[in-house]
Amino acid sequence: MTRLIFLGAPGAGKGTQAKTLADLCEIPHISTGDILRNEVTQGTTLGIKAKSYQEGGELVPDHLILDMMRERLSQPDTKDGWILDGFPRNVTQAGFLDDLLKELEQKCDRVVNLDVPDEELVSRLLGRGRPDDTEEVIRRRLEVYREQTAPLIDYYRDRHQLVSIAGSRSMGEVTAAIQKAIDL
Repeated sequence: MTRLIFLGAPGAGKGTQAKTLADLCEIPHISTGDILRNEVTQGTTLGIKAKSYQEGGELVPDHLILDMMRERLSQPDTKDGWILDGFPRNVTQAGFLDDLLKELEQKCDRVVNLDVPDEELVSRLLGRGRPDDTEEVIRRRLEVYREQTAPLIDYYRDRHQLVSIAGSRSMGEVTAAIQKAIDL
């Protein structure tokens, strides 16, 4: 049973690495970004609300994300494990997740932090070609990350759950480093 949280700035490779490891472990890769993009595309109420925040480079408010995560982690396919990508994004959400996991009688095994320098992140994100990925919006996202999400590194380090991985290497090298760090 594997339950992991992936942390890292936008463009650090969380989604790629989380999907690779989820496939290897045969557990769901739960990406708040993918779920939100799907909601935006479908024009749901959550999607319409989320889009206005995303277009400004801001994080979607906690209450919207928390409702979505409660529903997703309660689904039957999460019983044997999961990998969270993009959640929690701040210490408040981490506290909510701790409470939710207790309620669901689950626990997180490890928190993987992918560490990549900002200039490399900007370059990677500009290369994706998404309409909302302008340099100004990307730099704002990185600011928001540093302000709101980076404190999670200390939060999980203090709980002895954190492993930091240099994310500037090749995809294969990063995957191998993660596998070694989580004893997979």
